[in-house]
Amino acid sequence: MTTKIAVSLPDHQVAGIRRAVEQGRAASVSGYISAALARTEREGSLAALLADLDHELGPVDAADLAWADNALGLA
Repeated sequence: MTTKIAVSLPDHQVAGIRRAVEQGRAASVSGYISAALARTEREGSLAALLADLDHELGPVDAADLAWADNALGLA
């Protein structure tokens, strides 16, 4: 189910969304905005998960971050 609503956006954002649609990077204006909202929701869920892990296990220390960077070939 979907609900049609009206929103106000700055002109430059609307132009960017329409450009994305014209270039085929989005199927429609609604599709673009829906995808952006879904991405924001996923990021919020990830942030909440990381906060929960920090609370439960403590923050990741510098040595662990260095190990992960090295293991991933980022160091």
